[in-house]
Amino acid sequence: MELGLIGLGRMGGNMVLRLLQGGHRVVVYDRSPEAVARLRGEGARGASSLEELVRQLTPPRAVWLMVPAGDPVDETLQALMAVAEAGDILIDGGNSYYKDSMRRAREVEARGFHYLDAGTSGGIWGLEIGYCMMVGGRPEVFARLEPAIKTLAPEQGYAHVGPSGAGHFVKMVHNGIEYGMMQAYAEGFEILQSSQFQPDLARVAGLWNHGSVVRSWLLELAERAFQRDPQLAGIQGYVEDTGEGRWTVLAAIEEDVPASAIALSLFTRFRSRQDDSFGNKVLAALRNEFGGHAVRPAEGAG
Repeated sequence: MELGLIGLGRMGGNMVLRLLQGGHRVVVYDRSPEAVARLRGEGARGASSLEELVRQLTPPRAVWLMVPAGDPVDETLQALMAVAEAGDILIDGGNSYYKDSMRRAREVEARGFHYLDAGTSGGIWGLEIGYCMMVGGRPEVFARLEPAIKTLAPEQGYAHVGPSGAGHFVKMVHNGIEYGMMQAYAEGFEILQSSQFQPDLARVAGLWNHGSVVRSWLLELAERAFQRDPQLAGIQGYVEDTGEGRWTVLAAIEEDVPASAIALSLFTRFRSRQDDSFGNKVLAALRNEFGGHAVRPAEGAG
């Protein structure tokens, strides 16, 4: 099929390549002319503006957005609707907040367009192994886009999961679970690394991926990381979050679900960004006050 794709970053660019490999015709646009030129060299058609992208697509069009969550999605949708035509399908494949996707679907459909929210998982490996696709929206609109989605996904790796907002909701919870899994692995490997036995962590990760109940792709990635740098000496223990973990915790609160593992894994990421946490200072001071436990003086203190 034919579709446009806006946003040619690490995921968007690789999605274009996978679509081209699957025989689809893709028109691409990005604020970076270099990114457009690179994919034009791979067989995509390039556009220097949203207007040009729309002109190169045959109505009814399908235009896929891979832009950062928040204002960039709203701004791009508004600009697209100013140059596209009623009946065109607009797809948000980024990590948008599901309530924003529900609002956008109402706004887009009120102006005669169709809207899908496509939760997309696969990261930088998606070109090779495919992207897991969780899609929300009207079933008949999903069916129109299914040939492209089927190409992007591995076998049995996509589904229509419900009405507008459901795709990004399922992806949000997916990422919340990912936070908890990663935290459990991190704590387990730290226990191993700190122990008297000092096992080869890359070997343990590889071992666990053969028949163990904790086997996973994340363990495969851990094995690769330990093979490159057994003590991870080349990186800092500073861990960012991109929003989905926070949103999952908020949803748990709204639904009265005790998602303690996901919540604690999120808070641990916050802790990783503090060189000398004031909260830890309070803990040390209180232990000293009630039990006379020793405290370590701050660097530079007399």
